[in-house]
Amino acid sequence: MTVFKLGTRGSPLALVQAHLVREALAAANNLPLSDIEIVVIRTTGDKVQDRPLAEIGGKALWTKELDRALLAGEIDASVHSMKDVETFRPDMIAIAAVLARADVRDRLVGAASIDAIPQGGVLGTSSPRRAAQVKRLRPDLSVVLFRGNVDTRLAKLAAGEADATLLAAAGLERLGRHDVGTEIPTNVLLPAPAQGAVGVEIRADDARARELVGAIDHAETHACVRAERGLLAALKADCHSPVAALASIEGAILTLEAELLSEDGAEHVHGAIEGAPLDAALPAALAHDLLARAPEAVRRLFDG
Repeated sequence: MTVFKLGTRGSPLALVQAHLVREALAAANNLPLSDIEIVVIRTTGDKVQDRPLAEIGGKALWTKELDRALLAGEIDASVHSMKDVETFRPDMIAIAAVLARADVRDRLVGAASIDAIPQGGVLGTSSPRRAAQVKRLRPDLSVVLFRGNVDTRLAKLAAGEADATLLAAAGLERLGRHDVGTEIPTNVLLPAPAQGAVGVEIRADDARARELVGAIDHAETHACVRAERGLLAALKADCHSPVAALASIEGAILTLEAELLSEDGAEHVHGAIEGAPLDAALPAALAHDLLARAPEAVRRLFDG
């Protein structure tokens, strides 16, 4: 068999996730690990660390180099944290598999709880969602930009650049950092759409890759991620848009919960909808409901 090339970013977390995919592909397809090669591709998002993503090109900074390598045939598939993948993808690229989801929650590092952050303190984050959600709960806090991988952000915190920061529990767990931070319940901080999910993309016309990668797809997680991304698409949300969403499936019912916020967290709107897991109309219906009820300070962030 020709070696199957799996593209990934080079951050420690990205490499852990690529190895998870490699091992799952080998096991599901009864292949030796030597038949699957990990190819590291450096992305603009990894190179530029001193500005918010939204200022320098948005989520495409994590994907455009991987997309180019995939479409050029230099790799056969690419591994992504699904929350970092733009909502609208090229027709030539398909999400062929999503692994079983890890912990969807955020972890707070630097304080035992959001209430315990010092009065007038500083939160380090690059996420408009996290900034807005925390400022909604603690309007006295200010926010400074924290970009970079997990260790970079923890080092900034240790250096006193902020009093606290928020990191995805899933990433910390995958890196073996089980003792870092305190999980914040989803009824306090609803997570980012697709948080905790790892996806694998292929060329849409590559039947061999579709068969190999499809063997590791976790259907329930894929359906939840599809619904959350469908909401983003219906909202025409971008990197500037503070939006949180979480889908879950119980039996034959998918529940999609979402929250939109103004940038300063002062205004917000929350809603949920239930239906069949594969009903593509559900996310759009929730988006319509949220926008209809949203205060102007929120709605103007989602006018496309």
